[in-house]
Amino acid sequence: MSNVLTDYYDALERLVAGTPKVVALGTKITNDAVALEAGRGKGSIKKSRDIFADLIVAIDQAAEAQAKAAKPDKERLAKLKASADDYREKWEAALGREVCLLREVYELKKQLAALTGGSVLPIRGGNGE
Repeated sequence: MSNVLTDYYDALERLVAGTPKVVALGTKITNDAVALEAGRGKGSIKKSRDIFADLIVAIDQAAEAQAKAAKPDKERLAKLKASADDYREKWEAALGREVCLLREVYELKKQLAALTGGSVLPIRGGNGE
């Protein structure tokens, strides 16, 4: 195997292992990403060149494996979003109950003030409530 192909295969191995030196961590594995990681120009891996045929097959396999590995993360994210939405609904329901209870307390204080002959409705209690 030529030195050029060795560089490309080494770059592919680093991308698969998650230890790239040139491209950002988590970069999607593509022909261009492998080329850049190998220190070559973007687009240097061409399907029309027979020398790259095996490399392109290896890149496609690695990209497919990477896509399958990302799928559980998407499922986990969807579950977490659903859980967050559920807690938000529960929180909003609790706030609604709180407002209803505050309104009820206000109405009861108003009735108490009317029964005791008070002309001023206390919003807050005198004992620091």
